[in-house]
Amino acid sequence: MPEKQLDQLLACLDAPEVAGDAHVRVTSLTYDSRNVAGPGALFAAFEGARFDGHRFIGEAVGRGACAVLALPGRAVEAPEGVTVVRVPDTRRALGAIAREFYDDPSGRMAVTGVTGTKGKTTTTYMVAHILESVGMPAGLIGTIGYRTGRSIRPAPNTTPEAADLQEIFYEMRQSGLDQAVMEVSSHAIALGRTALIDFDVAVFTNIGHDHLDFHRTIDQYAEAKADLFRGLGRFGPRLGKPWPKSAVINTDDLYSMKMIKASRAAGAHVVAFSAKPGPWRDGCDDLATADDVHMGRSSTSFILQHAASGVRIPVRTRLAGAFNVYNALAAVAASYELGVSVEQSAAALASFSGVPGRFQSVDRGQEFAVIVDYAHSPDSLANVLATAREITRGHVICVFGCGGDRDRTKRPLMGRIAAEMADYSIVTSDNPRSEDPASIAREVSAGMGANNGRWAVILDRAEAIREAIGRARPGDLVLIAGKGHETYQVFADRTIDFDDVQVAEAALRELVPGA
Repeated sequence: MPEKQLDQLLACLDAPEVAGDAHVRVTSLTYDSRNVAGPGALFAAFEGARFDGHRFIGEAVGRGACAVLALPGRAVEAPEGVTVVRVPDTRRALGAIAREFYDDPSGRMAVTGVTGTKGKTTTTYMVAHILESVGMPAGLIGTIGYRTGRSIRPAPNTTPEAADLQEIFYEMRQSGLDQAVMEVSSHAIALGRTALIDFDVAVFTNIGHDHLDFHRTIDQYAEAKADLFRGLGRFGPRLGKPWPKSAVINTDDLYSMKMIKASRAAGAHVVAFSAKPGPWRDGCDDLATADDVHMGRSSTSFILQHAASGVRIPVRTRLAGAFNVYNALAAVAASYELGVSVEQSAAALASFSGVPGRFQSVDRGQEFAVIVDYAHSPDSLANVLATAREITRGHVICVFGCGGDRDRTKRPLMGRIAAEMADYSIVTSDNPRSEDPASIAREVSAGMGANNGRWAVILDRAEAIREAIGRARPGDLVLIAGKGHETYQVFADRTIDFDDVQVAEAALRELVPGA
């Protein structure tokens, strides 16, 4: 790990107030007092919605912290010999300090950031797979985990805190990686977590109804996404190249022009992608389109046309659904900006096996399909149900719920979508967190209309999955939505082990002869 003098690290901040020795040696950074493992730690007191880090300064100092970042005016009980640094925003200050501490690791890598409501995880995995197929191994940061080349860490957040990001990039560089692909959430952008990341390529997938508990309106949500593209000009041209950064934008989305304008203002090279072949997109420098799309139960094919290279080539993936056409287009266009030919990308996508919990098939030889998907917003649920309908000759049975302590406005919307698009729906618990599961289910079912025998409420998620599989007949499709790759379920007083795939497999073994 690095070791630097505190005054060197504080040089990146604007007039911090320092009380104590500014020359102490810093050997680690943290905002969690439990992670202070000995002398030399710099502890930052974050002020959050639930916890105030200033309350844990004493614990951090007791464990060996040599310096503390605190907000102005907050009481700090620090013994003699512990340096206290006052800054207006401890989160952003620690991020800037971490960038200096780890010698700006993202600035020495080609970093691709993917933002949008849907498709971030699959697109990042596709790009990483393409890069690795041509001998360019990539680190990966997102909802499922953080892959650094040395380790795979669990992901408490889609996009980590700013200081954690710098440490993760540092580990990637120590592993010899020159490429990183990451999901960029709207929360992370709004909270400044990614403000000091030097992105070479930024990808916009789409905007849908999500996170309005945080952003309040869909326009504010889109505005946060656009900040990623405005930042493309912040650190100058692409790493080691004389040409600008690249923005890869889904121009079939209603908010695409906002992203194009933000990218143009940053001086970025703008690449459009679209599954609706048509005229050249205004404000774009390049275009990738798909036509002649064919979708099956476990694969999708289309013809990709890439304007800059002049290549027109068939693409086949082992993934189902129209949304995966968009994900593949985004991945090919982004990879081309990183130096991978369209032909190489198309070949790589043919071997891409998918992402855990993203339209994942649970197949034990039964005569009906069982799909597990992370869909947890109105748009994503509508998309996966539309795909289910396209690839199913029988009935579509949907098991879903909504998370607690999250955007309540989407609950009746998701209920309405399930009632309209599935033949039978079961409303169940997702991660209720501190809320009453029955109350959440009532808000969901309020959008489903009169119960005409086409939906039910079963709060026990395992029992709901078992009931859905027990109802399925040959040719049907059971969609288990909301939790995807997650292997836990969070209640007010406990977190339990829970894996939709494993629960579905157990139900199949119990209910389907020979499965």
